[in-house]
Amino acid sequence: MKHRIVILGAGYAGAYAAGILARRLSPADTEITVVNAEPDFVERLRLHQFAAGQEIEARKLTDVFAGTGIRLRLARVTAVDPERQVVAVADADGGGELGYGTLFYALGSHVADCGVPGVAEHAFDVTGRPSALRLRERLDSLDRRGEGGSVLVVGDGLTGIETATEIAESRPGLSVALVARGELGARLSAGARSHLRQACDRLGITVLEHTSVEAVEATRVLCADGTALASDATVWTAGFAVNPIAAAGGLEVTENGQIVVDRTMRSVSHPNVYAAGDSVYAIGDNGRPLPMSCASAGYTGRQATDAIVGRLTGRKIANTKLVYLGNHISLGRRDGILQTVDDEAQAKPKYVGGRKAARVKAGIVKISLWATSHPTFGLPKRKHRLVAAPDASAEKAVA
Repeated sequence: MKHRIVILGAGYAGAYAAGILARRLSPADTEITVVNAEPDFVERLRLHQFAAGQEIEARKLTDVFAGTGIRLRLARVTAVDPERQVVAVADADGGGELGYGTLFYALGSHVADCGVPGVAEHAFDVTGRPSALRLRERLDSLDRRGEGGSVLVVGDGLTGIETATEIAESRPGLSVALVARGELGARLSAGARSHLRQACDRLGITVLEHTSVEAVEATRVLCADGTALASDATVWTAGFAVNPIAAAGGLEVTENGQIVVDRTMRSVSHPNVYAAGDSVYAIGDNGRPLPMSCASAGYTGRQATDAIVGRLTGRKIANTKLVYLGNHISLGRRDGILQTVDDEAQAKPKYVGGRKAARVKAGIVKISLWATSHPTFGLPKRKHRLVAAPDASAEKAVA
């Protein structure tokens, strides 16, 4: 029986890792299945653009994996049982179970309500294509009524900044406000903070600093100081959370549910489970946890696949660099900020801003999409055989 590798999630980490494994492992010994709830590859880096009204092409995963030998299972993961080595899935046909010899866990993250009442019921977010589409439709309805409208973006992290500036630029008829718990752009250098403020002023964005939101209602947001802010569309970008499936399945996780791994992205509690992307608690080369980001997904995904190939084929496992170099922030389509950081993850004094930064960010997004859409390009053509036959008893499957 072939060794079954099951990959959960076809985001930046999962889709690219599937291609690497398909190119480097012999199909005579292995069978690779990717499980994903949506039929398209979602460019999460551009969901704020999609929500603002721009056309973002959705690549079909069937096209992405065409000719690779990778099997695609369109289903929602409902549970992981690492003791039995099976994954439970649900789909239009009722679902079932998939057995595995090696599990690659990359289910990513979603919006976190941070315990604030009303977020789930009344707020919008841009962590998935369906939710971004819901926000887009709401903004369309505000535009159609011709009376303007107020959009309140809660959270001044990278997602909040990019969402607020994109909406303000794409829909000038709407009033956009950005709520920050502390100083706007506090983690940026002084020059970059100044550039960000100038961009907000240019786009007409109202910035509310040192403001804490305690509740979200249908037409307003309630703040800790008693202030009520009117809002026709509240966009919540104040935090992200991982899927609770790993914790429920008994994998060792952190308090926020990320899978605890060793340097090779291998679960410390279940050695045939690997994790990458937002789902993993990975310590970078600077001794600090890697942030949730597309770049981290690339580094951790590559390390995990190197480890899987190495252990299955008896080869030496190389250490992939695990670094956090900085942030690439878009401020609409014609402006941006590139902020590098030092080994302590503190912003360096110098930054790049303006059109050059915007072009670099656009290039990074384009390269990320191309690499994911061509997952086996540029990899060695030699497919390695496994060093030993897998344990068939651990790879039974109920499809």
